[in-house]
Amino acid sequence: MLRDKLNEALKEAMRARDMVTVGAVRLIIAKLKEVDIAARTEANREGVGDERILSMLQSMIKQRNESVVLYEKGGRPELADKEKAEIAVIERFLPQQMDEAAVAAAIAEAMAATGAKTVKDMGGVMAALKAKYTGQMDFAKASAAVKKALAG
Repeated sequence: MLRDKLNEALKEAMRARDMVTVGAVRLIIAKLKEVDIAARTEANREGVGDERILSMLQSMIKQRNESVVLYEKGGRPELADKEKAEIAVIERFLPQQMDEAAVAAAIAEAMAATGAKTVKDMGGVMAALKAKYTGQMDFAKASAAVKKALAG
């Protein structure tokens, strides 16, 4: 389970005195606790599943990439480097990312499975992709590719 991997990574980083990894993993665990609390209901006191954790990790990477761009524009390379180091740590917990050919094949498969013909069918295709490939592809890029495939 991904939650166990995070806790084990924190322990290993602390033993190795790798403060960059310790800080990044602590940020991940703190964000995970926020997500768990937000998802908590009277009937379900369990934490969120791995699929939701992968989605959270992807959004954390996206936020950091946006920060890197802003820090570089603002002339703060040391802060940009810190964000890049955190991205590298977060990426360790994501599954292997699909290459462009695999993404194109997955999009074609999802379009065939959902019977998508026009841009109006894009939501169904994206839902199918997210259900099957969470954590394995960049959905912003996939969305653009789906739109292009359905438009022309």
